Amino acid sequence: MKISILTAFPEMMSNYLNSSILGRGIAAGKLDVEVVDIRSFAQGDYRQIDDYCYGSGGMMLMAEPLAKALENLSQGGKPYVVYPSPQGVTLHQELVEDLAGKEHLVILCGHYEGVDERFTQKYVDLEVSLGNFVLTGGEMPAMAIVDAVSRLIPGVVGRSQAVEDDSFYAGMLDHPHYTRPAEWRSEKVPEVLTGGDAKAIEKWRRRQAVERTLKRRPDVVGRAGIMPWLSHGAYVMEVHYPVLDKRGEKSSTAITGMDLHDIARACRMYGIKKYLLVTPLAQQREMAKRIVTHWTEGWGSTYNPDRKEAFGTLKIFASVGRALTWVREHEKTEPYTISTTAKQRAGAVNWLSLKRELLLKDLSPVFIFGTGWGLHEDVLDMSKAVMTPITGGADRWNHLSVRSAVSITLDRFFGWR
Repeated sequence: MKISILTAFPEMMSNYLNSSILGRGIAAGKLDVEVVDIRSFAQGDYRQIDDYCYGSGGMMLMAEPLAKALENLSQGGKPYVVYPSPQGVTLHQELVEDLAGKEHLVILCGHYEGVDERFTQKYVDLEVSLGNFVLTGGEMPAMAIVDAVSRLIPGVVGRSQAVEDDSFYAGMLDHPHYTRPAEWRSEKVPEVLTGGDAKAIEKWRRRQAVERTLKRRPDVVGRAGIMPWLSHGAYVMEVHYPVLDKRGEKSSTAITGMDLHDIARACRMYGIKKYLLVTPLAQQREMAKRIVTHWTEGWGSTYNPDRKEAFGTLKIFASVGRALTWVREHEKTEPYTISTTAKQRAGAVNWLSLKRELLLKDLSPVFIFGTGWGLHEDVLDMSKAVMTPITGGADRWNHLSVRSAVSITLDRFFGWR
């Protein structure tokens, strides 16, 4: 990867780039970073790069020197141009990862009132902000961008695991860290870290990361996949009885092969421990078992090993109660049942609040999905929580297939990349 930095203060950037991990990565050839002095492309004895704003205001960078500098950098193909600006999108980890994938990244350091808008409109691909504050120039934001991007280049940071464990990369803030001595000014390192039990340490770190994120940055949880941070398994239950028919009466529905295939694949992808299929009809259970057997033991298991793995999550029960008893026995804890509905219901809880609740109390969730015209009141009433409906367009039309609802829900709770 190549990064070019356009700046009026090249010595400031050069000193930074020669330091620490970043300097070693550049020296080792893991990435190519060059600093370009904008004044080298200016005209006149004074190499002027700035002038007064039209219509009053302070000084700002002129378009022509910037354009010439960029044209010089574009001889090998058009680079991706980033301009740190208070008007830009706030920098975040996923955006950093996108920038790290560019072959040639150019970062333009603005000054004074900024950059001539004509240059920005013609050449800049993305404006980026570090937050809701103003700096005297773009060099410090450029340093932040280079530093964040370079950490994702293989070989710049010694251990790739160190990058993956950092805050935001996996969706949560980092856990606390300690070093020697074990006691400093009467403050001791947590005992679990000095005990040598790797599993206990990992569990402690996960829990600390969760608590720190919920306390300091609860907004981060919305885009975090929470599966690695739960001590217990998560489950999906597809209910075919008791559900509602078109008249709103208690009924049972037929199992469909398409639902089995798609829900099983979604469960496998998002790390669901078991996909619980509930129907009291023996014929329906037998049909489902034949489908599962075909893909896990029969010809289908060799024809499509991925489908075999997906169907390995499916388990069939005659009732909701029996399925929950099985979960309770295997998890050694009370399952936290979350029923879903397409209808507005008093007391229903938003998915983001439920996500935080699962993390805070370290629960074992069972997401219950109805078929037909939705879950019967018997199931809704026995659930620990009912989730607010998935909402789409402005007219509130809401009639998703169960497999679509499952995928959307699982992505909200467990998706992150």
